[in-house]
Amino acid sequence: MILPIYIYGQPVLRKESKDITADYPELKQLIADMWETLAASEGIGLAAPQIGRNIRLVVIDLDPMSDDMPEYKDFRKVYINAHIVEYDDSKTTSLEEGCLSLPAIHEKVTRPTRIRVQWMDEDFQPHDEWVEGYLARVMQHEFDHLDAKMFIDRISPLRRQLINSKLKALTLGRYRCGYKTKPVRR
Repeated sequence: MILPIYIYGQPVLRKESKDITADYPELKQLIADMWETLAASEGIGLAAPQIGRNIRLVVIDLDPMSDDMPEYKDFRKVYINAHIVEYDDSKTTSLEEGCLSLPAIHEKVTRPTRIRVQWMDEDFQPHDEWVEGYLARVMQHEFDHLDAKMFIDRISPLRRQLINSKLKALTLGRYRCGYKTKPVRR
């Protein structure tokens, strides 16, 4: 089932998410719904807070990027209880980011190019690894959602001021996008 994407201003996006256990109710169905929602919205990552759940669950599909980055051909992964445990700040890059919860807003964000992450897969098998490049950026973006952050929190105060009217419009439900959303109700 395609779920609505929660739009900026929804309180769930600003609450820290909790780890879950293997007996989380209907987890397999929730993951399937997240994949379907991600595909319908033409995104590459989706965190559970973006569908109204404050749990540490993320799906990432980098296959759409594989024309430019062949190493991501057929890359689709589920991250449960994901945490970034270390940042390698020795090298950073600044790239434009967007977010399904912030339709039509894109800003340059500087992030480390290498991070160490711990998570569990769908079978609740633990993983601990260093991740680099574009995947590291996407993980940082999506895992930020789990920690009640959004990419606009990582831009300069001046840039934030310049997009303030767009952010206000989102909270008022004045936006257009091609996927199912859940705007803030005033």
